[in-house]
Amino acid sequence: MKLNDDTDYQRCFVCGQRNPYGLQLVFRREDQSIVADFQPREEHQGFPGVIHGGIVASVLDETLGRASLLAQQPQWTMTGKLEVRYRRYVPYGPLLRVRAWLLKERRTMLQAQGVLTLASDESTPLAEAQGIFLPLPEAFVDTLMRDYPGLRQFFTGELEE
Repeated sequence: MKLNDDTDYQRCFVCGQRNPYGLQLVFRREDQSIVADFQPREEHQGFPGVIHGGIVASVLDETLGRASLLAQQPQWTMTGKLEVRYRRYVPYGPLLRVRAWLLKERRTMLQAQGVLTLASDESTPLAEAQGIFLPLPEAFVDTLMRDYPGLRQFFTGELEE
């Protein structure tokens, strides 16, 4: 399964490369973790010089969800629960790095954990998150494939017929 959407859709707020208002993260696998670097823009601030907590939560949520692709049986999931702990303010300016990994996997849920740091110093967490992620319901996937057939290869790893 692919980590990044290269279809005609690409509208996800966090990872969609065709979403002009989005964050446009590009994910990569490093050992047993999913990683992305993120360069905040001026419009991502809450307080002056500080990235808004909702942006921080969104970046962590998307990355933890991508950790489901590290499972024994990789699958796309949706968030069931997300807990974010803000350790320090997240500064506007420097390049940030988000990293996530799987903690537990069961047939009906996956648990992931992640951290947001400066890209230049991963030793100091700015925010941490844990979450529970649930497989996408079959009816949702069926509707998605019907309405956006180009996403089939991205979601299933299958080639379109």
